[in-house]
Amino acid sequence: MQMSLVNVHTEWDPLEEMIVGIADGARVPSPDPGLFAIGYADNVAEMADIPTGPYDARIIEEANEDLEGLVELLRGEGVTVRRPDVTDHARGFGTPDWESDGEYNYCPRDVLLAVGQTIIETPMVLRSRYFEPHAYKSILVEYLRSGANWISAPKPRLLDDTYNIRPRSGSILNDHEPLFDAANILRVGRDLLYLVSCSGNELGLQWLQRVLGDTYRVHPVRGVYDGTHIDTTITLVRPGLVVLNPERIREDQVPSIFKNWEIIWCPDNVDTGYAWSYPRASLWQGGLNFIMVNPDLAVVNDLQIPLIKELESKGVTVAPLPMRHARTLSGGFHCATLDVRRTGTLEDYT
Repeated sequence: MQMSLVNVHTEWDPLEEMIVGIADGARVPSPDPGLFAIGYADNVAEMADIPTGPYDARIIEEANEDLEGLVELLRGEGVTVRRPDVTDHARGFGTPDWESDGEYNYCPRDVLLAVGQTIIETPMVLRSRYFEPHAYKSILVEYLRSGANWISAPKPRLLDDTYNIRPRSGSILNDHEPLFDAANILRVGRDLLYLVSCSGNELGLQWLQRVLGDTYRVHPVRGVYDGTHIDTTITLVRPGLVVLNPERIREDQVPSIFKNWEIIWCPDNVDTGYAWSYPRASLWQGGLNFIMVNPDLAVVNDLQIPLIKELESKGVTVAPLPMRHARTLSGGFHCATLDVRRTGTLEDYT
């Protein structure tokens, strides 16, 4: 019997297969309440001011060059690399409640969650990304045929009242239905961290815990960061070693599963730059958002010398690679990849 091509329990076990995104056709979607509340309300005055349309061709070309550099390194390490299909993101689509167009296939980490031998299409929070999993269907079918479990979370309605624009208190995201991007979650063996934020609500947390059952413990990370995704706040290196964002996590907020772990408080990240008058992502996207090929090898943005030195001081070999448009496209090495198979077994690391 063929073994499941999906088999992953941590962020650090030796990597065997990874999906790497593409920048082809990347664009800013048409304005809508969710896109405004989550992505642009801090930078533009009105929803109509969102700079919708394709990214400059130079950005797409350079982003793809950087992704190809990553693919070359991974294949040199014996990793199987898969890529999503090219999609016409300018093509409109809709539901009975709204109409939209697309964004990109640059960040597979947001779309699909691989846990053990299961891969989950997540109930993403933006309308523009509603059908983004379609770019991975041929890959998912192959995973299913190999023995993997392939499921999809309930498709959300994403009505206007899903979102709170510039709330004075509480979250941008309401709890009307389960919502979360896959990048709100990190795997630590039997323990999963789930960031409650504007890209993952409490009902999403409940749904995930019930679907995964007693084999896993899903730990909410609350009150540290209401922006999108956990992987610019916490990055796992190996058992017993984690990098935390000192701008977002206080010492009294460190998740309890790390009580016996060594912590690297991430040094200030070097600004990797951005193409517009404002960035789509913070400084941390250009540095803290790195990946582990195995417990001894990290792929880090080549500009992040202070972080590279910290990792090397802990015995980690670093492969520095360029990632020029992490802040423009809102995706560093972790966002732009999805590890679906690593060697190793399900263990308890707490």
